[in-house]
Amino acid sequence: MTGSLRTRLIAGSLAGFAVMAGAIGAAPAQAASAENGRAAQAVVQTGVLSADAALTIADAAMKEAVKQKQRVTVVIVDRSGATRLVLKGDGAGPQTEESARRKAFTAVSFGRTTSELGKGVTGGGPTIADIPGTLFLGGGVPVASGGAPIAGIGVGGAPSGDIDEAIAQAGLKAVAGRLH
Repeated sequence: MTGSLRTRLIAGSLAGFAVMAGAIGAAPAQAASAENGRAAQAVVQTGVLSADAALTIADAAMKEAVKQKQRVTVVIVDRSGATRLVLKGDGAGPQTEESARRKAFTAVSFGRTTSELGKGVTGGGPTIADIPGTLFLGGGVPVASGGAPIAGIGVGGAPSGDIDEAIAQAGLKAVAGRLH
């Protein structure tokens, strides 16, 4: 048995023991919770942005971009950061898709606009900007339902983040009355 395989087996066994110990230690707490009628649910349901709403957002954002004479890409991601939609406008540069995706990911991850988050990224030490896949330039807007982020809209390609964000906000506005 090689050293790395042995290490993985030992680590796996230790992790298994930790899980078992946690389960044994948690059993009385769970029983007490169940007795109080507050047992933890095994299934959690979360809101998901419909495909129709994603299309409506992207269409409205792109119409705003055309109105402002901007060549951008719009990306919408779901709560887990998976890409749901990419709409690359005519003449949008090759970098716009990646920047829009990262802005959308950042907005849904933190539940705030990327321009707002970018203001807090300062200092010499590690910051949230060190998290892979994030981008703290304006243009990322979260989509929320019931007070929780369910998707992110990212726009990339305008000469400033303020313009990208205004385009993303126009997309969000198109479905604002339908987010419950």
